[in-house]
Amino acid sequence: MTLLTVKGCTSPPGAIHLVTNGVSKYQIVLPDEATKNETRAATVLQEYIKRISGASLPVIKESAYRSTPAIFVGGTEHTEKFNVVKLKTEGFHLLSDDQHIYIRGGTGKGVLYGVYTLLEDYLDCRKYANIPVVVPSRKNIDLPMHLHSKQEPAFLYRETYYPAAFDNEYLEWHKLHRFEDLWGIWGHSFFKIVPPSTYFAAHPEYYAQVNGKRQATQLCLSNEGVFKVMTEYFRKAISDNPDAMYWSVAAEDGAGFCTCDQCSKINAEEGGPTGTLIRFINRIAATFPDRQFTTLAYTYTAHPPQKTKPASNVYIMLSSIDAYRQEPLSTIASAAGFRRDLDGWGALTENLFVWDYTTQFTNYLAPFPDYDNLQANLQYLAAHKVKGVFSQGSADTYSDMAAYNCYLQAKLLWNPGITATAVTADFMNGYYGKAGTFINQYLQALTTALHTTKARLDIYGNPVNNYKDFLSPQAIDQYSTLLDRAEKAAEGNSVWIERVYNARLPLEYTVLQQSKFFGTEKSGYLVPEGNGYIVNARWPERVKKFAAQCKKAGVKELSEGGQSPDAYQQDWDVIFARKWVNSLAFRAKVTLVNPWAEDFPAKKEQTLTDGLEGGKDFSINWLFIYGKDMIATIDLGQAKAVSSVEMNFLNDPRHYIFNPAEIMVETSVDGVNFSLAGKQQIAAPEEDYHVSVNHFQFKLPALSARYVRVSGRCLNAVPGWRGAPEGKKAAVCCDEVYVQ
Repeated sequence: MTLLTVKGCTSPPGAIHLVTNGVSKYQIVLPDEATKNETRAATVLQEYIKRISGASLPVIKESAYRSTPAIFVGGTEHTEKFNVVKLKTEGFHLLSDDQHIYIRGGTGKGVLYGVYTLLEDYLDCRKYANIPVVVPSRKNIDLPMHLHSKQEPAFLYRETYYPAAFDNEYLEWHKLHRFEDLWGIWGHSFFKIVPPSTYFAAHPEYYAQVNGKRQATQLCLSNEGVFKVMTEYFRKAISDNPDAMYWSVAAEDGAGFCTCDQCSKINAEEGGPTGTLIRFINRIAATFPDRQFTTLAYTYTAHPPQKTKPASNVYIMLSSIDAYRQEPLSTIASAAGFRRDLDGWGALTENLFVWDYTTQFTNYLAPFPDYDNLQANLQYLAAHKVKGVFSQGSADTYSDMAAYNCYLQAKLLWNPGITATAVTADFMNGYYGKAGTFINQYLQALTTALHTTKARLDIYGNPVNNYKDFLSPQAIDQYSTLLDRAEKAAEGNSVWIERVYNARLPLEYTVLQQSKFFGTEKSGYLVPEGNGYIVNARWPERVKKFAAQCKKAGVKELSEGGQSPDAYQQDWDVIFARKWVNSLAFRAKVTLVNPWAEDFPAKKEQTLTDGLEGGKDFSINWLFIYGKDMIATIDLGQAKAVSSVEMNFLNDPRHYIFNPAEIMVETSVDGVNFSLAGKQQIAAPEEDYHVSVNHFQFKLPALSARYVRVSGRCLNAVPGWRGAPEGKKAAVCCDEVYVQ
């Protein structure tokens, strides 16, 4: 669109002079029976014209209108002369003739979206984040004659999930939705509708049969009692909330699907657990034919059924959770399954939504340079006739480039065909001011390094694992130089400098997290002193400043369901207070019988003797062995007097990590013949999802040994109460074996 605003006293030819020298002859005209959205649209327009120019335009009904210049808002009779075609969903028309302006909307808030577009595209107003709108000050406002702009959304449902989107005006300004406003019940809903706390004791048959036993992992969808309970629930819920657009009937986030005879028969016919799900939701949808239902095609229900099509009032929300993010969904190998499922569902229904992901859930503050893929992904989804997108970011907590991600995604969700580079430049200059150029260079440097190093970008990754590629200490130094320039450019402006500080948080977080990993090495938090190591004197203050800036930025948790900035500070305080122990095994060679998990390599086998202890985060400084016993032999280099062996094991049931069933310590002089020095049996884990670091000590009789072998016997199976997916095994995590 061409911008035809005038800041001086002269007006361009062919312009409508809406305001001249702070005075306007215009009125805002509404239909006599104006809707709530039409009335609000007129009020918003009136407010911003006054804020820009000082001119106050009266709002009147069409029956009171005579012949003065006017802005007609909504479905007025005057608009009908244009004979415009019907708008889809929440679209709008911006129209003008030689004198008048017309803003006409489709369904819902379309007319309001038209007003906000007029304010942004023609009056230079901007809503960059959950901050006040940027409003220019000018005495003259001019708009183009014979304007004819029609806009309709690419997606029926549009949501980007970042802090800015929790601001009501931001939502309306950027034409976004909020699932709480559209869904009567959302997401993983089985147990919201049929809660085990209410029904399991009396009706275990309502729940999944797993390994021959009824368990509260999922519902038994072939059970008539479940259908009856759910039908009664929806009858009341719909009556209580008749305006809700969608209702979710979706499996719990986990495995444990029902294998009773009837469910197994249906799923065999349909090719998987989606069979019982689609047949069940179709029955619910048939019971309430005037309502729209959604379900999640996610992990075990991702694949379309082989026989049954979703009903016409059922929407499928397909998840892209398995895809890595360094390349677009259309090309990256890890999204091949998603692409097949998208095509498969597309052959069965026109009602497709996608649940996409644009942050690192395990480390919200980690640099996550998927920025250049956002447009390609949404264009790909639009081309595959996807009707709605839930783009899940970090919710209401600040994360890597949260404001920018939200802004760009909002624009793309409305129109994936925009010029993203222009939107980015506008955001950077408007939000960061003079520092914007350097922030943009920083993002491009991250993106370039990601591609150059061929690093993997995982929504469940860890910046520590990228210490050799795009987040290496050398690369971080280069990024820091750009952010230093950004800080320099923002000097003198307290708003810009604070935003630059916030943009720097992901880099600082990476440095701090990696310093735990490097430990006694270069870039670690420890420095040598005498025969041991002490905490770098600068580190406590650095962590304190980081935590304080996190709180200023609006960081509520550093990962999904994870630590607050205060808790992060407290964890570091524990590390700072821990005296470094000079073990006989420090930096000793370690040999493993079973390999470490490639997804969580830490320092591989040397994790056990690097002089560092792991905390409650299994992905840092833990030797992670999946599905097998940990059997580690430590070579002390020569025979030494050994009196004790100590080690830590992690218990983190949420991630299928458990204390070993048994720990055994053996010693040897020659590395061939080993003698048992100690053994401990560990009680079977009870249902408890708290994470704990457990210390075990073995006092040895006086002996001489060169080799110490520590074995931790992995559980044979994941405990039944954990509800593991088929084939999922338990893991064992050990860290720092101290030999004294």
